[in-house]
Amino acid sequence: MPGRLEGKVAIITGAGSGFGRGIAQKFVDEGAKVVVAELSKESGEKAAAELNSKYVATDVTKRESWQNLLEQTLETYGQLDIVVNNAGASYSNKPTGEVTDAEFDLCMNVNVKSIYLSTSVVVPYFLANNRPGSFIQISSTAAIRPRPGLTWYNASKGAVGIANKTMAVEYGPKNIRFNCVCPVVGSTGMTHLFLGKPDTEENRAAFVSTVPLGRPSTPADIANACCYLASDEAAFITGVNLEVDGGRCV
Repeated sequence: MPGRLEGKVAIITGAGSGFGRGIAQKFVDEGAKVVVAELSKESGEKAAAELNSKYVATDVTKRESWQNLLEQTLETYGQLDIVVNNAGASYSNKPTGEVTDAEFDLCMNVNVKSIYLSTSVVVPYFLANNRPGSFIQISSTAAIRPRPGLTWYNASKGAVGIANKTMAVEYGPKNIRFNCVCPVVGSTGMTHLFLGKPDTEENRAAFVSTVPLGRPSTPADIANACCYLASDEAAFITGVNLEVDGGRCV
């Protein structure tokens, strides 16, 4: 039987590892053609080779990088249907007064400016070709139930959620959908930053104890949610913050 994303082409940022890698695997399994948009050449090329997909070196904070990403996607696959803005950044959990200018800029540039640039570059393609489109932003439970010590990371994800809702309303009449997936912490390359200490089972225990379903999120959890939102099954879903958190935000 055809996959749920058969015939669709998706750009996934940060697809070389973590949640992004899981999302890319799920999309390929469901029939999509995937572009692995990744800053790390090593992890990007490895993921693309394993998934039989295209790798494009991408700095999500640069407009010219997004322009190149769109051009290469269209040259390779002839169309674009889905953008998953998964690439993210944080600083190590610490008192807010100790956050540096560079750490603040990192969060805002990678987590917020990247959304601005992706939509600024890609939305005109959808409009010019009268194509429906789907943007999925990987936000965080930090946007909904923020914890101390990550103030500006939390704020960046809150900004993503508001921008997402605004664009959902603005571009709904053009059949361009915008949704957020909000994971609770999982075991990825950024987990030690959220914890403010090494990512070990012992150090995660206190955090996991606040999750009613009793475990962290996994790449498969996030990938399944993204697959639904990207599919035609979610054709009437836009502007949501889908909490994939085991009940953490209840």
